[in-house]
Amino acid sequence: MRYQIGDKASVTKTITETDVYLFAGITGDLNPAHVNEEWARETRFGGRIAHGILTAGLISAAIGMKLPGPGTIYVSQTLNFTAPVKIGDTITATVEVAEIVNGKRLRLRTTCANQRGETVLEGEAMVLPPKEGSER
Repeated sequence: MRYQIGDKASVTKTITETDVYLFAGITGDLNPAHVNEEWARETRFGGRIAHGILTAGLISAAIGMKLPGPGTIYVSQTLNFTAPVKIGDTITATVEVAEIVNGKRLRLRTTCANQRGETVLEGEAMVLPPKEGSER
C-alpha cells in the first residue's frame, strides 16, 4: 500500500443556489430551511442553509478523486455537523489518512471548513483504496 499516515488531500467548492436546488430535486429533500428564503429567515440561521449531506458529498469527491482516488470504495462514514453552510460559502473538504488497517483499508479523518476557517463538518471514513497498478 502506497499510503502513509498523515497523507492529505482537499477539494474546494463554493456552494451555489443552483447546487442547493439541484440537490433538493435529486433527493426530494425540499425542507424549507434549504429552499424557502422567507421561511428560513425566521430560523436560528437567519436564512437558507445547504443540506448537510450536500456538504458531505464534497468529502466523497476528495476521496473518490484525490485520496485515495479513482476506484476507491466507501465502506463507512461518520458525520458531525458543527456549523451551518450558507449559500455562497466556500467549503474545503479535507481527508487525511489516520490509520492503515491490515494493509487493505484506510481510516480517514474527514473535515469540511468554510472560507473563514470554521469547521462545519467532521467525521471519519473507512475506505477500500484501489489496488496498486489497477486503473479500474
